[in-house]
Amino acid sequence: MKTKKIGFIGGGNMASSLMSGLCASGHAPSQIWVSDINQDTLQTLSSTLNVNISVSNAAVINEVDVIVLAVKPQVLRTVVQDFALLLQQKKVLVVSIAAGISQTSLQQWLGDNIAIVRCMPNTPALVLTGATALHANNNVDEQQRDLAENILRAVGISLWVEQESELDTVTAVSGSGPAYYFLLMEAMETAAVEMGLTRETARLLIQQTALGAAKIALESEDSPQQLRQRVTSPNGTTQHAIETFEQGNFSQLVSKALGAAKSRSIEMSKEYGETQ
Repeated sequence: MKTKKIGFIGGGNMASSLMSGLCASGHAPSQIWVSDINQDTLQTLSSTLNVNISVSNAAVINEVDVIVLAVKPQVLRTVVQDFALLLQQKKVLVVSIAAGISQTSLQQWLGDNIAIVRCMPNTPALVLTGATALHANNNVDEQQRDLAENILRAVGISLWVEQESELDTVTAVSGSGPAYYFLLMEAMETAAVEMGLTRETARLLIQQTALGAAKIALESEDSPQQLRQRVTSPNGTTQHAIETFEQGNFSQLVSKALGAAKSRSIEMSKEYGETQ
């Protein structure tokens, strides 16, 4: 994988994180190219990561074995149609991290013969603790699957889903998921301040508690339910708090929220996709 040349169309936060992760994992910066319309963005990437930069998408495509599409989904169609013919000639792997853009749309814009891997990363990739789900179309071979997986693994975990439609659920779970935890942390912080803690103390305690709980869950073979039960003493403080959550239909509310996120993901595919 380290001998492959990787190009990024778009140099925003997620692309920058992927490039940083690749460099940190041993991929030579000289083997990474990025194009962007913003000169300041390019200069920053050049100075911090020492990667190759260009304002020309075509120049990047001509140099690489795989292209990562990292532009906003609203403009992706316009961007990719400018170099669709070149991609067909080069036959490079295309990895898309554009939310809501289906493989059907990408194939319609780029051509049916293009090898495409669609990914759903999340913002913790910015601190190299991301979670990414991937789906490949039928044109992707095993070597290309390994390549795509290794690119995304540079910023966290990556796993494959069998059906592309599963990415809508992934969007609801891990794509939007960090905001759910931030919302809970925000609510806990507000409550703690109202009960007398300083905001600084409350925030630090909540952040470390969230980190610790996640670490325990990652390192344990037990389910979240088992872990919760283990720290919930009968008639103790935790039990009273959990019962209060349940009285407010916490589980049903979470299910409803994830359902809303999934529905919006499906709607976005239609809004930004092949029917544009």
